[in-house]
Amino acid sequence: MRVSRLMLVTLRDDPAEAEIPSHKLLLRAGYMRRIGSGIYAYLPLLWRVLRKVSAIVREELDAIGALETLLPQMQPAELWQRSGRWSGYTDGEGIMFHLEDRQGREMGLGPTHEEVVTALAADLLRSYRQLPVTLYQIQTKFRDEIRPRFGLMRGREFIMKDAYSFHADEASLRETYAAMDAAYTRIFRRCGLRAVAVEADSGAIGGSASQEFMVTAEAGEDLVLSSADGRYAANQERAVSLAPEPVPLPGGPRAGGSGELFPTPAQGAIDTLTAAHGLHPSQLVKVLLLLARFEDGRSQPLLVSLRGDQQLNEVKLANGVSQRCGEHHGTLLDITPLTEDALSREGLAPLPFGFLGPDLPDDLLEGARHWIPRFLRLADHTAAALPAFVCGANQVDHHRRGATWDALGPLPEALDLRSAQPGDRCVHDPEQCLHSSRGIEVGHIFQLGRKYSAAMAANFTNESGEEEPLWMGCYGIGVSRLAQAAVEQHHDGNGIRWPTPIAPFEVIVVVANGADPTQTALGEQVYATLRQAGVDTLLDDRSERAGVKFKDADLIGIPWRVVVGRGAPDGQVELVRREDGSRVDLAAEALLEQLLPALARERRGLANDPMDGDP
Repeated sequence: MRVSRLMLVTLRDDPAEAEIPSHKLLLRAGYMRRIGSGIYAYLPLLWRVLRKVSAIVREELDAIGALETLLPQMQPAELWQRSGRWSGYTDGEGIMFHLEDRQGREMGLGPTHEEVVTALAADLLRSYRQLPVTLYQIQTKFRDEIRPRFGLMRGREFIMKDAYSFHADEASLRETYAAMDAAYTRIFRRCGLRAVAVEADSGAIGGSASQEFMVTAEAGEDLVLSSADGRYAANQERAVSLAPEPVPLPGGPRAGGSGELFPTPAQGAIDTLTAAHGLHPSQLVKVLLLLARFEDGRSQPLLVSLRGDQQLNEVKLANGVSQRCGEHHGTLLDITPLTEDALSREGLAPLPFGFLGPDLPDDLLEGARHWIPRFLRLADHTAAALPAFVCGANQVDHHRRGATWDALGPLPEALDLRSAQPGDRCVHDPEQCLHSSRGIEVGHIFQLGRKYSAAMAANFTNESGEEEPLWMGCYGIGVSRLAQAAVEQHHDGNGIRWPTPIAPFEVIVVVANGADPTQTALGEQVYATLRQAGVDTLLDDRSERAGVKFKDADLIGIPWRVVVGRGAPDGQVELVRREDGSRVDLAAEALLEQLLPALARERRGLANDPMDGDP
């Protein structure tokens, strides 16, 4: 390929829309262009990258016996209604693009394909003799992001590999899950990425176990917490830890445990309350009022008690509420703060926000028009373990000191609702502390169990001749996101530094002076020699100045550069490695001997000394 025919347009300055380095560089280097909010055109250079990523994915999945297929992007609502996810994806989370056709039938553009593939399995997989089987596809997906950002990291249209496995028993599911785990590790290594596997929340996909694969990068949206010994790593949404020990409350229980009333004028915030009265946040129980909205139209008021120095983990709360209410009210659509405006719309009296106690009575909800007239009361373990604490008095400008759970009423159901934090002690070894890093999620694997097969009657006949639901797993890789994550992990001040296995080209030949016939002839010769040797090569044959060509070569990030310049009359070229800038002058005839062993190692995802010639 010649640069003159590549439709390459590079930009000198960072586009205003781009926030993180990888987004800026992919736009500046001519890899993609924005068409609309969260919608990008993959230009020829990026398409070559995506094809190489896809090829690696295909090789590794084919190697473990997965079968490639292609499923419809347009999906009927009826399938999603059978699984119970239609409302959650179109009303609550609202991430599915959905529409009505001219016959009034509801349809959705698939962000994922569990429903479609389960319906196919119900039709095609009838006997244990057909199991296990794994299907996968590489396809464009859609997600109605409210605030698309970071280019391909959070777009409204993206390329994804999704795989689905079907099994006769849980042991078989676990075997495939482990095989997929190993395949993912190989995929990311071959793509030149430093990725770490972490425990994760299953989210809207569901299932009993899941694991994310994170590419470590400062611009990552996810916080990963891990132990120094490598035995524990988790997304903060899922992470568990030992909270710091609370500071004991002087005086212990007071007023028989009901708490001693004391004035706290305009001290509804923890910072102002603790500062005014010499308290430590860990001596407080703070109360959050929230409203959970469900698929059946009902809304459940929540009263959540946390220790004052801890933060609510919204994912853990949503999981806890779904487990306790989902059977009766269907899919949890969302959880929002319960505000004074919301109380007013329900015809309820105002509450003393900022001064609420965990014993706020249910009768305050009597007369609610659409809400369940009682609180679902939950407490984090750290709050439930306090022997005496400070809390709101359920009246404006007053708190109670020395309150106890026994005196205030039944202890709310205690569960893990707090967000683990960097510096917390590890559960598996309290002598160690959690450390934090930022990560970009590029893969996620799930043990779904029978969630979808039971809901959609995807049954098979077992060895005993009885029908039972299939066991399922699902496994995703964000192909387009992976490409941008590679840039986020591999760049410098001059541009992109692609790992060789997924670079759009392996070598770029730069003719320094296109008007010099000697340089041009040697450049063409080197270009032809490299191509004949099976090297994916780009020739910069433009009439631009040498400085422009060198800057563009650094910007687009081809791993190796062969410069044909002043040494051309003597048959000399310069070989430059983009990763570290190392360079060597050599005869054009010796180029393959120097380059091919290094390329062979890089293609296998192995590090090497680029100039030692050792394969």
